[in-house]
Amino acid sequence: MKISVITATYNSGATVRDTMESVLRQTYGDVEYIVIDGSSTDGTMDIVKEYEPRFQGRMKWISEPDKGIYDAMNKGIAMATGDVVGLLNSDDFYTSDRVLERVAEDIGDVDAVYGDIHYVSPGDLGRCVRHYSSKSFKRWMMRLGFMPAHPSFYCRRTVYSRFGLFDTDFKVAADFEQLLRLIFINRIYIKYIPMDFVTMRTGGASSSGLESHKKIIRDHIRAYRKNGVYSNYFFEGFRYIYRIVELTKNRIGL
Repeated sequence: MKISVITATYNSGATVRDTMESVLRQTYGDVEYIVIDGSSTDGTMDIVKEYEPRFQGRMKWISEPDKGIYDAMNKGIAMATGDVVGLLNSDDFYTSDRVLERVAEDIGDVDAVYGDIHYVSPGDLGRCVRHYSSKSFKRWMMRLGFMPAHPSFYCRRTVYSRFGLFDTDFKVAADFEQLLRLIFINRIYIKYIPMDFVTMRTGGASSSGLESHKKIIRDHIRAYRKNGVYSNYFFEGFRYIYRIVELTKNRIGL
């Protein structure tokens, strides 16, 4: 079973080495690695080209202008030839060397698998500042704005062929809209793997700031309306109450 891993980059020279090193360390061998670069100007592509020989023919890349990260991800999925497709952002890296091995072992007869992720401060990659567990996720919870940790989501390529890619009209929550379409509307078969997949640096475009959260909520409401799912701002509020409880538990070590 071939797994395609897609990394979208734009001026990621400070972090992309960690990303690619973590792919190279994976114990699972049948991996296709695809880098979609948005015409970086900081030397990102020099680093990608430096690493290309180490993938021994298993890397593909393009560098050209795009319409944002979701457009780049769509390009990567379109280029993928693997049975299963996953996304690894250019400022993130795999938490374990066995992540892709577990994906291959566990995907079995389901359409997609997912696990946990955690966030770290860019200045201290060894200290977890937030843990995002997908263990409690249930399909119905998408009405409240919940979804599995998207960086841990590995899906059969045929699912994207049947139900579509990211809708680039959604600027900050196209991942939520896509999972709403796949999991809630089309009810693909999914499975949780109790494993931390990805280490993410804090400070991403859609992960911080009050204004950012307002944009996320607006995109969620648009996603519900587009897909004919009933929800509202009140329902979305439950997700933030849950996150406050989760952060409190993390801080006191529960």
